[in-house]
Amino acid sequence: MLTRKILKRKWFSCFGCVLFAAVLLATACGDDKAGQESEALKKIVIAEPLHSIGYLPLYVGQQEGFFEEEGLDVEVIQATGGSHVTSVMSGDAWGVIGGVDSNAIPNASGNCPDPVIAVCNCVNRANVYLCAAVGEEYTGNTDEELAQYFKGKKINSGRFGGSPNLCVRYLLLSLGLDPDRDVVMVEPADMSTSVAVVQSGQADISWAAEPQIVDGMKQGVWTDAFYQFTDLGDYAYSVLSVAESTISNDPETVQHFVNAMLKSLTAAQDKEIAVRAAEKEFPTTPPEDIEAVIDRAYADELWSMDGVITQEAVKNDMEVSIASDVYQGTYQYEELVDMQFVYNAQNNTD
Repeated sequence: MLTRKILKRKWFSCFGCVLFAAVLLATACGDDKAGQESEALKKIVIAEPLHSIGYLPLYVGQQEGFFEEEGLDVEVIQATGGSHVTSVMSGDAWGVIGGVDSNAIPNASGNCPDPVIAVCNCVNRANVYLCAAVGEEYTGNTDEELAQYFKGKKINSGRFGGSPNLCVRYLLLSLGLDPDRDVVMVEPADMSTSVAVVQSGQADISWAAEPQIVDGMKQGVWTDAFYQFTDLGDYAYSVLSVAESTISNDPETVQHFVNAMLKSLTAAQDKEIAVRAAEKEFPTTPPEDIEAVIDRAYADELWSMDGVITQEAVKNDMEVSIASDVYQGTYQYEELVDMQFVYNAQNNTD
């Protein structure tokens, strides 16, 4: 009897060991599987100069899982003061979202052995609007009246060399004004401070984009935009770019990224998806304002529909830089843009 109890106890003990081992094995396998799934996604970082509604298709790709479908884990980081482009050159970011002109300037400096090349479009309009402080509203209708209105004004145009700054300088020059003499150019490095700069009295007029425009209106800082550069037409304002060496050494990852971006650009045309993404990215903006922001983007045809960066879009962008005397010399479309990945993605979905 005693022997049977001992054997029974030993049997349960052995069974417990086996069960415990099985649990450990299952847990380990589960951990391995989770680890493998995690390892399957390639982590890449995209640098942005500020958090903007203009970049919404990029955020849509994150939220809707389009990048994951392509085997990518995409993180978006803010890099102010023009460091969004240099972060790619330094290797701190895999890619960047910004203007073709922002790539062209350092590429042409002679100090860039690994140029930054645009591979997919996102914002195909100059996403720059001018807002005037309450009490400083513009009421004219002609270029002459606009030139007279600007004279002596303090204008926040963002950092020197940035796309908004170039647009403001271009406008002033086209009106016969000298940006460095006829107005006071306020040029903070942080592109997200437009509302604060006007609110504090440092500027009478400021460049803005959504959701800054609505935010400034809600706070009573300025009235609605009185001038919009989206009227310039096709404009390579915010494109996705990577280092030339990335295109050469890892074209597969570039292709997967572009595939996801094309899905995102299409999805961003669905207002329900766009609103949902914007609410998540800008949680402090009221829902009714989010809807107004998205409506403005659609009305101004802000986002590219197909990811293609046309020669016309690059020409309009670069002409503003050249006319503003920030970019000097000539340029070649083929040196700034590589559309092979967009065309590959389009052919695979036809």
